[in-house]
Amino acid sequence: MTVVVSACNIQNAALQTPGDRPSPSANCRLIKQRIEEVCVPENPQRVVTLSTLGNALVLDVKPVGSTLTTYWGNQFPSYLGNSLEGIEQLGSDEQPNLEKIVSLKPDLIIGWHDSHEAIYPLLSNIAPTALSGWQPDRTWRDSFAFVAEVLGKQEDAQQAWDHYYQRIDQLKAALGVGAASPEENRYQTKTISLVFFYYGAFGSDVKNSFAGSILDDVGLQRPPSQNITTPYGYVRFSEEELEKVDGDILFIMTFSDDDEKAFQELQQKPLWQQLNAVQQNQVYFVDQVTWEGWNLLAADAVIDDLYKYLVNPG
Repeated sequence: MTVVVSACNIQNAALQTPGDRPSPSANCRLIKQRIEEVCVPENPQRVVTLSTLGNALVLDVKPVGSTLTTYWGNQFPSYLGNSLEGIEQLGSDEQPNLEKIVSLKPDLIIGWHDSHEAIYPLLSNIAPTALSGWQPDRTWRDSFAFVAEVLGKQEDAQQAWDHYYQRIDQLKAALGVGAASPEENRYQTKTISLVFFYYGAFGSDVKNSFAGSILDDVGLQRPPSQNITTPYGYVRFSEEELEKVDGDILFIMTFSDDDEKAFQELQQKPLWQQLNAVQQNQVYFVDQVTWEGWNLLAADAVIDDLYKYLVNPG
């Protein structure tokens, strides 16, 4: 009952402020999305992002407000750097604060279909709303392309990709990827394992995950169990299948203190001690939020980590 009344109040508030919403005109562009076509302003000045903050910032668009993705906790991720000043926090992706969104008087809302389809009628009463949809073959690159289209920033998107691939090429050169001799190509025969351990789940991000696609772009090899694609970009293992996460180098991602505690218990088990990466002291802990960032700012930070642990380990 409370939820229904609150939703009605928000909808009424949105409907009572028609002067704050742009009217259809020649100054908007039609964008196709799964729900319906939406006419977005040519040059939005007050953007609200739900699940898409990083992509907007890559395109040099600072939203007036943004939600926090669930696994970010109660603050924006550190890889976003100093670009967050003045951005209003609008709750979580699952429960965005609609009253705050109304108060910000946005002229465009960009969200995520799977999280925000249910409240799309409310959002679209506040401002034109474009929702990026998820599909089994959809990647973080597709999501970025959608946000760039909505914002009319395709040229900026291409510049961002040029920067990404320039860094990829520089990292490949530093690692000796493609060099003829094994002395230069230090990782030609080595496998890179990427493991997550959170919320009781244990497994690996595979080739079509965010981090997995970056490793693939660099030309680094994955263990056979991870050198695959899956509909959701990951595969789960049981503790009895621990050998499937082994590699010459092992990157570990964890979320919470409870996950770290459970992982410490796992480290005491004989199967863990038998892993090649453990025996060679090639196990590195990386930030889960960054390595599952789904945007080019996070990709830049992942590349920094690869330099740190693979080019200049110490």
